Amino acid sequence: MTQLNDLLSQLTKSSVVKTMGKQVAADPNQVKQLIQLGLPTLIQAMNQNASTPQGAKSLAKALDDHKDDPVSNISAYLKNVDTQDGAKILGHVLGSKSSGVERKLSAQTGLQPNQVSGVLSQLAPVLMGMLGQQKAQQGVSVDGLGMLLGGLLGNSDMMGMVTSLLDSDKDGDVMDDVSKLLGGFFGKK
Repeated sequence: MTQLNDLLSQLTKSSVVKTMGKQVAADPNQVKQLIQLGLPTLIQAMNQNASTPQGAKSLAKALDDHKDDPVSNISAYLKNVDTQDGAKILGHVLGSKSSGVERKLSAQTGLQPNQVSGVLSQLAPVLMGMLGQQKAQQGVSVDGLGMLLGGLLGNSDMMGMVTSLLDSDKDGDVMDDVSKLLGGFFGKK
């Protein structure tokens, strides 16, 4: 699980997509599209958070808190996923941009904003559990989080979409936008 495509293939399996879609009464094809757009968005936002010492420290703690989550069977995990925790994670990762990102993802997928929020609230704990396990297995330090997350993103075709979702001032640089909202959100659990 060192690349985004590997992670996406796990999360877009038919059983996983159906389980997530059922929770929000959404079409599985739209849910799959949302996962394909939402996952790199969340990873990029986390990567931006890890670019500051305080953000990296907070993210490392959050990943350590999720390292024992039973995400090896994603479909089973999703049946009991804590969507309230997922909503908190989204608030930490996206902050004030949550509703804007959800609206843009809604427009891209045809899902209602509340369905987008519901799917992302399921996706966020799964992602944290997977990243927490990977961090523990690879012995990634606080300083190595950027490399872990950047390695997942690589040269993904989705990065253009992620940039447009997170770049609220339309200057082509998500760094300024994301860093404003991530400052230490993971520390506010």
